[in-house]
Amino acid sequence: MAKIAIMMADGCEEIEALTVVDLLRRAGITIDMLGIKKQPMITGSHGITIGVDAYLGDVNLDGYDGIVLPGGMPGTTHLKEDAAVCEAVKTFFAAGKLVSAICAAPTVLGFCGILEGKHATCYPGCEEGLTGALLSEDTVVCDGNIITSRGMGTAIPFGLALISYLLDEQVANQLSRGIVFQ
Repeated sequence: MAKIAIMMADGCEEIEALTVVDLLRRAGITIDMLGIKKQPMITGSHGITIGVDAYLGDVNLDGYDGIVLPGGMPGTTHLKEDAAVCEAVKTFFAAGKLVSAICAAPTVLGFCGILEGKHATCYPGCEEGLTGALLSEDTVVCDGNIITSRGMGTAIPFGLALISYLLDEQVANQLSRGIVFQ
């Protein structure tokens, strides 16, 4: 079964993070919430406190099949400034493992230099940060091992796209029906 790491930073968009965690766990995918600071909780951009599973610095990422970066501000800035997050983005991309980001967080992928010639999307107004990308306004964009999405309102389609990528479309469709999505 797939194992995913979601990078959790103070100021992340809570819905983008927790919707992905919830959907992947419902699909039977292991997803660990890894805090980028050595503290047991992070506080999202709307003041919601979230417990993390582990500190990123204490985890060997070799056993993970992909990473997820939730957006939100200043969470995205914190992710971009964290050397371990940037190293993980580059390493996972080079290894052909899943690299995914939603809202403003695709700008971290641009900052890390992995979007050159790749189709990608992000929160409106953040496009300048998608360095080298072929820009899209689609809800979710999949290009090889990179999946990006636009924002809080696209968190469910983003999570379902991750499930389709990691498992298959049938599982994602079944889950979509089960949560009465569309």
